[in-house]
Amino acid sequence: MPRVAAIDCGTNSIRLLVAELTPRHDGTVDLRDLHREMRVVRLGQGVDATGRLAPEALERTRAALADYTVAARRKGVEKVRMVATSATRDASNRDEFFAMTRETLGTEAEVISGDEEARLSFTGAVGEQDPDDGPFVVVDVGGGSTELVLGTWNGREAEMLAAKSVDIGCVRITERTLPGDPPTAEEIAAARELARQVLTEAFDVVDVAKARTWIGVAGTVTTLSAISQELPEYDSERTHLSKLTHADLDRLAANLLAADRATRAANPVIHPGRVDVIGGGSVIVQVLAEQFAARGGPDQLVVSEHDILDGIALSLA
Repeated sequence: MPRVAAIDCGTNSIRLLVAELTPRHDGTVDLRDLHREMRVVRLGQGVDATGRLAPEALERTRAALADYTVAARRKGVEKVRMVATSATRDASNRDEFFAMTRETLGTEAEVISGDEEARLSFTGAVGEQDPDDGPFVVVDVGGGSTELVLGTWNGREAEMLAAKSVDIGCVRITERTLPGDPPTAEEIAAARELARQVLTEAFDVVDVAKARTWIGVAGTVTTLSAISQELPEYDSERTHLSKLTHADLDRLAANLLAADRATRAANPVIHPGRVDVIGGGSVIVQVLAEQFAARGGPDQLVVSEHDILDGIALSLA
């Protein structure tokens, strides 16, 4: 069976999925994981303030991508697709990023739109869901942007009904509003107000009241699940398809925002690269839950480890 590699380069992390594609009799495709890896490279470091990708951020990304290239070759990959999202969409020197990826990976990276990012995330997230639990709203909280997608899944293919990407993510909100260690009450209030203002653009397009199930993907959401379960170490099998209530999300945000950096860093489930931004991410998810409740959306969050990476891999079928 053909083997493919999907690479997702976001504002905070770069991730790799090597998978085997197996066609089904009905014309759809099964995806079998062979290797998953994530590194926090903070590509979007300072982009919100300077409009440029920092040299040290580009170098961190290049080093990770070089290792991913070796891993893909060793696994016998036949096709590769790399997508880049919020940080590179916004950077004035993104040509430097493209030159680096061409030289390192040997193929062109794609800067995808927020809507394409949303479509790929939705496709990856709903594949294991029971169609009767739809319509679904999938939320992807990244480093620089957040996507909301409403759609259906019939067991074979997904149909998007509405989607919106907005420029708020765990890195952006932290850099703009949460400099304190721990942040002050005024800083937290400013973060929540910023999240409400920006997310309103998404809720005006995506009617969450039409959804029966809310699915959250990406590192902020999966980390919140691991913290809530008080896991001794991060375990994707325990976080995948776990559930968080709105009360859980309020509690998690309060605890993370009250903690200083050293306390967060001591938690074994928080990746070192997320220590500085998980509090900001928790604010975004908390405000999402607040708005879901106000607008008649689902009352709990289903956490999925399958997301845009799976969508990218399936696009290579």
